[in-house]
Amino acid sequence: MSRRDEDYTAYVQQALPWLRRVAYLLGGDWDRADDLVQSTITRLYVKWRHAAAADNIDAYVRTMLVRVFLGEQRTAWWSRVQVTGEIPERPVRSADVDAVLDVRRAAGDRRAAAAGNRWCSAITAISPSSRPPRSSAARLARSRARRPGA
Repeated sequence: MSRRDEDYTAYVQQALPWLRRVAYLLGGDWDRADDLVQSTITRLYVKWRHAAAADNIDAYVRTMLVRVFLGEQRTAWWSRVQVTGEIPERPVRSADVDAVLDVRRAAGDRRAAAAGNRWCSAITAISPSSRPPRSSAARLARSRARRPGA
């Protein structure tokens, strides 16, 4: 192991407890705090040369942790996930869902798989009467194709 790796490992072992506490204060959940710390120490390894040269390495790493937290807040993942202390109930599978899944596994044809996916996710086929209007470019191309002599 190189000297750089030894210094990094020693620093992370020393800083890990307070990093977890700060991450918990930011996220409010120990599991999320562990994720934030993991992302931070991974980025710290990449930037270790800059961090080791900093006047206050703890402040440098704390800033990295806050930036990782803020970056995670901006992602679509954060807007979709709601962390709670409860375990969600799992829906009970019905026999017909299992039958459709068996058909999808057995079907080699893409159309059969698409039909099974549509049925499973309750997506209905769009009937011609309920089709959304086409784009203006498509209408223009269609009208030009209908013109005589075009």
